Formats: sequence, C-alpha cells, structure tokens
Amino acid sequence: MFLGAIFGRLQRDADAPVLREIRGGEIASVTGGELLRMVAQAREFIAARGGKPGDRCVLLAPNSIRWVAFDLALLSEGRIVAPLYTRQAPGELAKMMRDAAPSAVVCADLSAEAEIRKCWPEAPAFVALDAAFAGRAETARPPESPAATQAASDPVKIIYTSGSSGEPKGVVLTAGNFTHILRCTNERLDRLMSTNRREPDGIFHYAPFCFAASTVLLYTALSRRSVLSLSTDLTRLSDEMKLAAPHYFLNVPALLERVRRKTEESVRARGRAVAGVFFRAQRSYVRSRNAKNNPADAFWLALAQWFIFPAIRQSIGANLKALICGSAPLASETQLFFLMLGIPVLQVYGLTETTAICTLDDPYDFEPGRVGRAIPDVEMRRAESGEILVRGPNVFAEYWGKAAETADALKDGWFHTGDQGEPDARGNWKITGRLKNLIILNSGHNIPPEPIEQALAAAVPEAQHVILIGNQRSFLAALVAVPAANGAGRDRVQSAITALNAGLPHYKQIRAFHVIPQPLTPESGLLTAMGKIRREAVMAHFAADIERLYRSKSG
Repeated sequence: MFLGAIFGRLQRDADAPVLREIRGGEIASVTGGELLRMVAQAREFIAARGGKPGDRCVLLAPNSIRWVAFDLALLSEGRIVAPLYTRQAPGELAKMMRDAAPSAVVCADLSAEAEIRKCWPEAPAFVALDAAFAGRAETARPPESPAATQAASDPVKIIYTSGSSGEPKGVVLTAGNFTHILRCTNERLDRLMSTNRREPDGIFHYAPFCFAASTVLLYTALSRRSVLSLSTDLTRLSDEMKLAAPHYFLNVPALLERVRRKTEESVRARGRAVAGVFFRAQRSYVRSRNAKNNPADAFWLALAQWFIFPAIRQSIGANLKALICGSAPLASETQLFFLMLGIPVLQVYGLTETTAICTLDDPYDFEPGRVGRAIPDVEMRRAESGEILVRGPNVFAEYWGKAAETADALKDGWFHTGDQGEPDARGNWKITGRLKNLIILNSGHNIPPEPIEQALAAAVPEAQHVILIGNQRSFLAALVAVPAANGAGRDRVQSAITALNAGLPHYKQIRAFHVIPQPLTPESGLLTAMGKIRREAVMAHFAADIERLYRSKSG
C-alpha cells in the first residue's frame, strides 16, 4: 500500500533533503531520516493520548513540515485523518467537525477553539500541533513500516467537498484509492522527467493539503525521488516559486490566467516594437496550431523565440518542464499561450470522489482544450444526459455517515460525477459544464453557462468572476465581478458583451448585466475554499440586484 511505499522511499533517502518550507525568503529542509524521526515522535505523542485505529482526527493547520509528519503519524497509527481549511468560517468548520465526530482536533493555533466551540460546544479536545514535537526527535522510537497493517479497503482520509451547492459531504478515501492513483501519477511524472533523472524532481506547492489534489501531490512527492517545497505565504507566491525553482507544480486556472495577463501587460510596457513582435508571434502560433499559417508566421515566431520568449520563460520558471492544472476547465487560449513559450500545461480532471484524478495528460501526447484520456484501469462513459460516469479503483468508498447520498452517487458500480463532457475519437475528454449549473430559459432552451462565462471573462481581463444567470427567465444576464469598477470598467464589460453576442444565437446572447464592484471571497461565503463560485449563495446574496436587472429590461 501507498504508506509503505512512502516510508520505504524516506528510508532510502535518509540523508537527502525530501521536504522544504519557505518562510520569509528562507528555506528550512528535512531529510528522509529526519522526517521519519519526526513521524516517530508524533506517533509516540498520539499513542500516549490513547485511542484506537479507525478513530477520526481533525487536522486544522496550514501546510508545514510538521503538518506532513503528523499526518503520516496518524495514518501509521491507523487513524482516519479529516484535514480542514483554516480560512473557512468557524460555523462551517464546526459543521464538518460535528459530522466527522473526531476524537481530537489538532490545530496550529489554539485561538480557533473558542470560536468553533461557540458553534459546537460539545467539540472534543483541541491539541496544539507543536505539542507533538516538543521533545527531542532523536529519542523517539525507530519508525515502523505500516504496510503490513494497511489493507486496500481501509479508510485513511475524510476529505470534505467544497460545498459549491448544498452542504459539504465527507468523502471517504481508502488506502487502495491512493495506492492506485499514486501508481498512475508516478508513471506520468516518470515520462515527464525521463530526461532529467540525474537529480530529484523539484516540486513547488501552495494549495492547502485539505484538498484531494493537494493530498495526491504530497503523497506522490513523498513516494518518489523528489524535493517538495512548501509555500507558506500566498502574498509572496511569485518570490517563493522563484526561490524553489521547481520542475513542475500544481495550479488552478485562475493563477495561470493571472500569469498570462501580467506577462502580456509587461510585454506591452516594453514598447511598441517588442509588443508588435510578441503579439504577431502569438497570432502566428495559433494559426500554425490550426494549420492555417501564412509565409510570414515562421519569421515572427523565430524572432520572438530568439529574443522575447526566453526571457519570459526565465521569469516564469527557469527550470520548469511543465505546469499541472486542475480544479476547473482551463481556457485553451491560455494553454496555448504557455505551450508557445515552451512550457506545456498538463491538465487533470477529477473530483474528490475520484481521489482527485480521472484523466491525466500524457506529457508527450495531449490535446489543448481537452483534459486527456482516462488513467489506467479507470472507465469513463457518457450518459444520455451528457453526464460523465466513472468506474474504477479511484472511486471513493462512501460519503461519511450519508448512506442515501452515497447510493444516489454510486449506481450499478458507476459514480455519477454531475459533470458534462464528451470524448473525441481518441478518448480525450472535454469538460463542457456541470449538470446542476445548466440554465433552462422559459423558452425551453438549455444553456450550459461555463463556455459563455469563460469567453466573457477572457474578453474582460480585469473581471474576477463572471456568473451567467437566467434560469426560468426569458433571457440571459450576467453578474460580472470587477473590483473597484468605474464607468470605464462598465463600458468595457458592455463592449465585450456586444462583441460576444455577435457570434451567438439569440437565446445565448446576454441581454443585461450587473457589475459587482467588490471581490468575491471565501470569507464572504460566495466562493468555496478553492475559489469556485457558490452559485446558490451568489444568487441569494444579489437577489435584489438580479430582480432590478430583469425588471429594467422587461418594463
């Protein structure tokens, strides 16, 4: 099982760095042997507090070396780990904790206890993470491999879904789920790094470990010859990434879109000559991908590749062999932008319920705009409704304590994802939207909002989010979040909508819009912890604005 593979790798690299923490521009690292001693130290702490295998433990702390050591210690003692996001509201945390019914809550900051107890007075004991490492690690008993006691069916994690609609559910993932996924991720990364095996993989990571994709990346990094650098300050993400100088790292589309916009802005700032070459080369590259290039395209591309692209690649990441992207669809224009610079963006599609992965791009055989083919031993098919169904060893065991919801999601051995998609002739999937997001106008037209939202967001770079609305209405409208928007900003939104509507059938055209001048945040309850829109919450929060919008157009 996967935990034995991780311990074996740490033992082999006992004297080599395996994990690093970046704080204030400084790097602290541990070797495989040091991490094993920290795990042993934490295991003694856990054993001294009592409990038994199968007990749940909430881990509420930001990413750190100690977080990793304590997580491995809990798993080694047979405990089920429920990692939670520190930035979520105390009320939401209390709901998930009550659902998990943990024997203890381990947190980085005990000040969180008072606020959570206001919502859940019966909460169990809160324990400071640092307390597990108060003694000397050298005195801890030698680590024991847990492989002999770990069965494929053993639950190891309860990861709560982001709750973009409805209540979050605890997804139970097993040792077998992670073992299969790590086999697939290691195979893909071996292909990516095949020409670079003299040194360990350099990996950078910033997303909290309470998410399934982050967990998979962590366990993959620990199971292979690599050095994982943990970011600890999102406000210094760019500086920390440069300090880590990784070969690859996991991204969300919003970050890549932001990098693309800033790069294009910096090119424009270098003057008309440089900008002219860059944007001509960009158009030439897109035409060449579509086999519609003209004789001048080769010249502009060669010119940009000679004196513009290398500097941009250096600024993004000197050692980058690829960027890995998941959590939401990535605009094909952005994927092509990075590919033009010589940085492949490999897409991953999956849900918490599929241990984060169903498809994973092959580094040498992928199609921009699609998320790749199903990973080995995993089946994917399209239902008549367009919904993607998944079956395989990556599919979760159950929703914790929710038999009815589990039965509704798992039917005849197939997990119903709620996502809509379609494969091409080679089996490469394109994700087209979420069934629950489908807008049905009162004319009967069914409209998936995501493609239109993505197109409008691309046309208004300053827009933080675009939310299409119109369910059971006579026409579509849009909420556009443009922080600190002014009159000029509204004019740009109107111009972009006018241009977009020109290429759409009448029932897909946006007839009205409302600009939201403040950012949407997880703290406001309008975004999930991963930055996804909570559509029902947004609709409720802006209900009065939406009603005024439709009254003004129908009056």
